[in-house]
Amino acid sequence: MRGAAAAALLLPLAACTSGTGVSIADDKPGERAGDGGPATVTVTPHGEDAEAGEPVTVTASRGTLASVTVTDAEGHSLTGQLSADGTHWASRRKAVPGTSYTVTAVTTTEAGGKKTVKSAFTTAEADRVNKVDWRPGAGATVGVAQPVSLVFDHPVTDKAAVERQLQLTTSNGTEGTWAWLKDYSGRDRIDWRPEEYWNPGTEVTLTAELNGTDSGEGGWFVRDYSTHFTIGTDQVVTVDLDRKQLTLTRDGQEVRTIPVSGGTPGGDKRSWRGTAVLMAKEGTIRMNSETVGLGDAYDKMVDYSMRLTWSGMYAHAAPWNDRWMGKANKSSGCIGMSDADAAWFYAQVRPGDPFEIKGEDTKGVVTPGNGFGAWNLSWTDWQARSALR
Repeated sequence: MRGAAAAALLLPLAACTSGTGVSIADDKPGERAGDGGPATVTVTPHGEDAEAGEPVTVTASRGTLASVTVTDAEGHSLTGQLSADGTHWASRRKAVPGTSYTVTAVTTTEAGGKKTVKSAFTTAEADRVNKVDWRPGAGATVGVAQPVSLVFDHPVTDKAAVERQLQLTTSNGTEGTWAWLKDYSGRDRIDWRPEEYWNPGTEVTLTAELNGTDSGEGGWFVRDYSTHFTIGTDQVVTVDLDRKQLTLTRDGQEVRTIPVSGGTPGGDKRSWRGTAVLMAKEGTIRMNSETVGLGDAYDKMVDYSMRLTWSGMYAHAAPWNDRWMGKANKSSGCIGMSDADAAWFYAQVRPGDPFEIKGEDTKGVVTPGNGFGAWNLSWTDWQARSALR
């Protein structure tokens, strides 16, 4: 049975073993039965098909632990903490599914006896493995609105267990919190953002020590994840759909305002409002209206494409709408501009820059999981989505 009981490690050179597992060592100075006998070491878990997801523990009786080493078949070690009285050791990390471990413990007794004992166990294979897709990528420089975002392959029913394994550190002590969302794909997702936009120059490191964590019905994680990125220039894009204008502000100063044409009022072709975050600069791509539920309205190659939502809202060049730029909203939901303006704007912005969009006739506010809509929730509502509050 998986994880049924702990295994007792007995000192070598035992003359005999009683039915209850008590060891009686060979007669040696300081190790006679009258002196309490040799130390006994107990390791949990033990055996084959042992249960993963718990720390490895080592306990000594009739003696103390001088050292404990736990290594897997590839030579990786589980570090741990020894209790103040020296009788109990526990690994900091959990045992991982489908892994063989060797435990080496050195014990000492009051009489001065010292022994090295070993044990081995193998954890059961994971029934299902959960994987993670995360943003931003390692080494990226991103805009001031970029959240840290992890999307999981399978459902996460034990959200608290997963969230506890996520550590985010910053170079300037920026505070924030995790929030659980439903990604636009329908998968479970957790994002981290500060209360306000990031300060430029902030260095951010995510360490997700998920290896050996059970996500619940979605299965086990069998690796760790990490990323490091930098917050770039303070840039904010404001889009006024009523005035048909887009303004780029950098470090609090307006850089340029350009005429645009947004989504056509009165139906499914309206644009979203609220804060959208530039997800990616995709360049020249094919846009097909059938992929966003708009029938055969368009199918064309589009230049300088900048994705704002998973549902298909972009900022891009729209020369076919040149006569409407700054005058009327005539697009199928995107924010269009002239070729020249799009080329200039595309060169200025980076993923993570916020687009603050307003307008009377829109189809609603960008939801948190439709791209990076985190900033459309109040700070109180965002905090409430943490599984640890």
